[in-house]
Amino acid sequence: MTAMAQEPRLMTPEETLLDYFLTLETPEGFRAEFIEGEIVVSPAPDGDHEHVFSRLVRQILRRSATDMDVSGNKGLKLPRGGLCPKNYAVPDATFASHRLNLYRGAPTWMDPDGVALVAEVTSTRSEHDRTAKRHCYARAGIPLFLLVDRDESTVTLFAEPTREDYAEIHSVPFGKSLPLPAPFDFDLDTTDFL
Repeated sequence: MTAMAQEPRLMTPEETLLDYFLTLETPEGFRAEFIEGEIVVSPAPDGDHEHVFSRLVRQILRRSATDMDVSGNKGLKLPRGGLCPKNYAVPDATFASHRLNLYRGAPTWMDPDGVALVAEVTSTRSEHDRTAKRHCYARAGIPLFLLVDRDESTVTLFAEPTREDYAEIHSVPFGKSLPLPAPFDFDLDTTDFL
């Protein structure tokens, strides 16, 4: 009795592109993401981006009610609808409770389980941060997404993820305080972002 040969399944263009992405080697200083079926390659951030990033991370680590671990540029595997099963995003900062030891032994692209907050500071591809990545983070069930929008001079907290977006949105202009809920429980001072 011989086994019946299965007919080979043709890959969709998105699957082929995803395979290419997963083997992509970017030039030093660049990072690549696979967002909604598109490969996005970004250059190293400028000094103003890093200034805001530094001030944000410092506040969260010093003032949070819960002791937090942070990873800058941690690859996250996120769910996606449609033909392509995953998104591969690299938030500027990923925060998780120190007690979880979430990053120890984690693969290059890890699942977002246990992530408390992701943060993005806009740079060259601002629209990806504002829209596409926000939807990716919501679909993954990441409880909080903090967007520091340098073009708009605003800081926005997205909370209560739903299937495609966040149900709660709180935004303030640079210079105002933004309350961060549990597990952070403090008012983020955005004066240094000006």
